[in-house]
Amino acid sequence: MVDKQTIIHLYRSRGLSKRAIARELDISRKTVHKVIQEYESTLSSDTPSVSLETILTTAPRYDSSKRSRRVITGQVQSIIDDCLAKNASKRASGLKKQCMLKKDIHNLLLSRGFSVSYPSVCKYITGIDTQKSRKREEAFIRQYYIPGENCEFDWGEVKLRIHGKLQRFFLAVFTFSHSNGRYAYLFRHQNTLAFMESHRNFFRQVKGVPYVMVYDNMRVAVKDFVGTDKTPTEL
Repeated sequence: MVDKQTIIHLYRSRGLSKRAIARELDISRKTVHKVIQEYESTLSSDTPSVSLETILTTAPRYDSSKRSRRVITGQVQSIIDDCLAKNASKRASGLKKQCMLKKDIHNLLLSRGFSVSYPSVCKYITGIDTQKSRKREEAFIRQYYIPGENCEFDWGEVKLRIHGKLQRFFLAVFTFSHSNGRYAYLFRHQNTLAFMESHRNFFRQVKGVPYVMVYDNMRVAVKDFVGTDKTPTEL
């Protein structure tokens, strides 16, 4: 919404021209002209104060009936396609964790000076995914958790290129169920020692211990299980 009060103040109190106001506020000169025209018309009305209050509290109206639909084309499309191609290459190399998310691609476009919305990027990528494979859509119902009460732990795997050599590392990942806030710690081995060290680092960093810790059937957390009976690993 255009700040009509600022435009009127610059015009009436500071005596700036319409061109100067448009340049200072970085808006269209047509917009400035329209606001000032409305302001001057209130001065000749029977109740100037009431009329002025009306134009200051009325939101501007925009005619979008003739506005054409924007689609992603040209260089923006090329950049997105390149990012998706690199993601496919990373997945083939076992680097799934290093793939760019939609928000990463959107931030890349913004950093390169392109004015494109995040929903437009999502819609374009979704359209490509739909064309490649039509999978059955799944529905997920988000549960409610008390803040700080539940935390899930799991191992992840990443591959990093160090001194030109591709090496495998393991991520100990802690995820709060309420906020989805995550903490991750990098290790060379996925063993009991790394399991214990990651927990020590996590509890120390968050300055507390969640009421419930959730683990899957990883060997470092569950020694053995038969049916629904599980024996935790002794640490």
